[in-house]
Amino acid sequence: MTKKKTFYGVILFIILLAFAYFAFAPKIFDSNTNALDGKALPPITKEAQKFHDSLTIVDLHSDTLLWKRSLIDDADYGHMDLGRLQDGNVALQIFSSVTKTPRGQNYDSNSAETDNITLLAVSQLQPVRTWNSLLNRSLYHAEKLDDAVAETEGALVNIQSSRSIDQMLNARSNGGNRIGALLSIEGLQNLEGKRENLDKLYDAGFRMAGLAHFFDNEVAGSMHGTKKYGLTKFGREIVREMESKGMIVDIAHASRTAVKDVLAMARRPVVSSHGGVKAKCNVNRNLNDDEILAIAANGGLIGVGYWEGAVCDTSPASIAAAMKHIRDIAGIEYIALGSDYDGAVITRFDTSGLVHITQALMEAGFSKDEIRAVMGGNAIRFLKAGIEPL
Repeated sequence: MTKKKTFYGVILFIILLAFAYFAFAPKIFDSNTNALDGKALPPITKEAQKFHDSLTIVDLHSDTLLWKRSLIDDADYGHMDLGRLQDGNVALQIFSSVTKTPRGQNYDSNSAETDNITLLAVSQLQPVRTWNSLLNRSLYHAEKLDDAVAETEGALVNIQSSRSIDQMLNARSNGGNRIGALLSIEGLQNLEGKRENLDKLYDAGFRMAGLAHFFDNEVAGSMHGTKKYGLTKFGREIVREMESKGMIVDIAHASRTAVKDVLAMARRPVVSSHGGVKAKCNVNRNLNDDEILAIAANGGLIGVGYWEGAVCDTSPASIAAAMKHIRDIAGIEYIALGSDYDGAVITRFDTSGLVHITQALMEAGFSKDEIRAVMGGNAIRFLKAGIEPL
């Protein structure tokens, strides 16, 4: 009898332990991974807040869909939810689908042999189909966004065409608080080597895609991969197909060779959705001046991030300094916001605090027209042209 009690006690303990893990571990990991650094921020002036409230704001990159966190419910951790998007006066947010990241992830060299997201998918109790399929992880992220859009009853809307952008902007100009949501992809390893999977992703609503993430894949080499090769033959086919469909090509994380390959063949402007500039932060993932000028010559767009790896600090002034460098060597029309919120980064402020960027740009001497362009005007122009089929 004692042995039986001991056996059942062990089983009960295991059940309770599993329950505690699945109930609490995802939130603890999320809150520690996507945090604020707690450093002081300057007070916001009335002038800066009033001007910020008049802007059309677009952010090119957030990984919020990766996490077991409601997009529409207020949270006291992480970087983004509907309430904080509204508080930050965001008009359009691009949500990226992250499907695979390597263990020991770093900026210098990562193989494709390991994957952190499988454990995350299991621990978050995602559908079983997402546990071993990168394609299904992205399709699940699209479903999460669709569900959030349906639940908000018009506060959040899917953006899949230039017409849907115009409708969102018209609603906002008439006093509405509508926010557009556009789907992107963080690395085309989710194609699983099959061209037809691009059709499935497009049909699910994806209108932008990064070619590579933290490791080399079948499409292109990564800046952080082991071989860092350029576009593959398959990759060239995918870029052409993306351009035809109206899926914007994102070169963030791509190897320098892949960036050159893309720009040499591009028929449409490309984007570097999130990152920094080497002139202000000498990290290998950031764009050098030749790349900045080449993207500008292509008519593309550069999203500047807010974390230390992008700007070597998390202060609003450092973000503005990176933007100023792009403006001074290439032009104001090529700059945008590329937060990388909820992308396993530490920042100074969350989405509700975007007014700090507006104020930092004002203090850095940007004109009001330049600030309007950086905070969203450039991105609106770029997206409306880029997501229409050829």
